[in-house]
Amino acid sequence: MRAIEIDGKGGPEVLRLVERPVPRPGPGEVQIRVAAAGVNGADLAQRRGVYPPPEGASDLPGLEVAGTISSIGEGVEGLALGERVCALLVGGGYAEFCTVPAGQMLRLPQNVDTIEGAGLIETVATVWANVFEAGRLRAGEKLLVHGGASGIGTTAIQLAKLMGATVFATCGSGEKAERCRDLGADRAINYRTESFAEVIRAEAGDVDVILDIIGGPYLGDNIGSLARGGRLVFIAFSGGRMGQLDIARVMMNGLTVTGSTLRSRPVAEKARLIAAVREHVWPLLASGAFQPVIDSRFPLERAADAHRRMEASGHVGKIVLTL
Repeated sequence: MRAIEIDGKGGPEVLRLVERPVPRPGPGEVQIRVAAAGVNGADLAQRRGVYPPPEGASDLPGLEVAGTISSIGEGVEGLALGERVCALLVGGGYAEFCTVPAGQMLRLPQNVDTIEGAGLIETVATVWANVFEAGRLRAGEKLLVHGGASGIGTTAIQLAKLMGATVFATCGSGEKAERCRDLGADRAINYRTESFAEVIRAEAGDVDVILDIIGGPYLGDNIGSLARGGRLVFIAFSGGRMGQLDIARVMMNGLTVTGSTLRSRPVAEKARLIAAVREHVWPLLASGAFQPVIDSRFPLERAADAHRRMEASGHVGKIVLTL
């Protein structure tokens, strides 16, 4: 099968189209003929050598795919060959075939094509786990999303609004701010021209939950923007992993500071999370209330160009590889 491998640490040029053996599903697993694969920041980090795959995982990049079931492993019931699905992987998505535990897969609704499906499950699972589980966002509360135009951001904006929250989102241009507002953000903040902390203080007073991808440089302003009992949730640290924390403020206001990764979670935990997504998000997807946002698509052999597109930070929504 055709696949993209990482030929040493480096820039997009280290992505190489190769031939690999087709993986076979083990007990409890399903093989998928991949139609499209989502591109994620974790793929770029793996390519740079700072986010290696967990032990036993495929060395190929790619954490989410959509396609059709092409083989079913021993012990898997209730699935049929040819069904359209999307799947959450620990790696191996940049290829014509992949295998995945059956519990990390969801059937695609009829109104969702495989291009849209490829950019769904990792993003939705991340948002559900961090905004609604770790962040405990509830109707009537206020959410601040950093990176509102990213795949994570466009998903978080929509789902938070559908759940009854007020949403603030930061982004890097006027065009991105407009897109965030179109998706439902009550206020889009261009961080190049405005201070998010000043906007929050002036227009909202504070927020209840912050979903952060920046890390250290935003730590002080994030803590200062939280209401009593507020929750700061990290899912990345693109600006740096170190920052100064006002511990007294955390204590006095009863704040929670937490974070997580998705890739390294145990199979059982991922299955539980995917079941929650099926229950809470999939009906919104099937009804059209929640819509995937696709920025661009590239054929598999142009994976390097897809990575360049993401690194240029001009995208809104998901970047997808097609096969």
